[in-house]
Amino acid sequence: MTYTQEEVSELNNGFASEQPKSIIRHGLENFENIAVSFSGAEDVVLVDMAVKINPDAHIFCLDTGRLHPETYEFLEDVRKHYNIKLDIISPNAEVLDSFVKDKGLFSFYEDGHQECCGIRKIAPLKRKLSTLDAWITGQRKDQSPGTRSDIPVFQHDTSFAKDGIELYKYNPLANWSSEDVWNYIKMFDVPYNKLHERGFISIGCQPCTRAVLPNQHEREGRWWWENEGHKECGLHSSNIISKEG
Repeated sequence: MTYTQEEVSELNNGFASEQPKSIIRHGLENFENIAVSFSGAEDVVLVDMAVKINPDAHIFCLDTGRLHPETYEFLEDVRKHYNIKLDIISPNAEVLDSFVKDKGLFSFYEDGHQECCGIRKIAPLKRKLSTLDAWITGQRKDQSPGTRSDIPVFQHDTSFAKDGIELYKYNPLANWSSEDVWNYIKMFDVPYNKLHERGFISIGCQPCTRAVLPNQHEREGRWWWENEGHKECGLHSSNIISKEG
């Protein structure tokens, strides 16, 4: 399945009034080679919706090797709860070993998180996406006003597309708020990461994530030692490109 840019725009406009489950259904029915990206946080609602549409939906997540113990436990809870084969993607061991030997385990506190994220997240994601025609993510506009406020529901993914081959990206939760997500989790008894009960909202790697205080934005709990700005690791680099281009 391929779409022109005009068709992508038309679909994106049409999806603006659709519920996330309908958007996910469109993706699963129109792309045979599509997968849901599950980060181990609130986007578990994507798993719930996708599996209810197709019990064999392809679900994958990135294991950076630095996740919280609670996150690993949560991934296993989700796997068992939905009886799914959770595709866990890991960094290239040789590249990671070389990086750790050269810079240690906490270089990001000194020179920023981008290099570590590049090895532990971006490269594995790129490897995975090279095998897909489309993917579904849990991005929301309210997660980061600086980089996610203009997220389309459906788009060409120009950041990770293979040369000469189209890659499409669905963001079914783009127009949902955090409150909408949690209402869904409670209504349908969806499993969730227990770190949320301890003030963690945006959950990433253990050394780079902390709980936030009341009235702090959720992204303030990520890479807090760096100056304010684009709180992104690069998984959705098109957000930053669109802002800076």
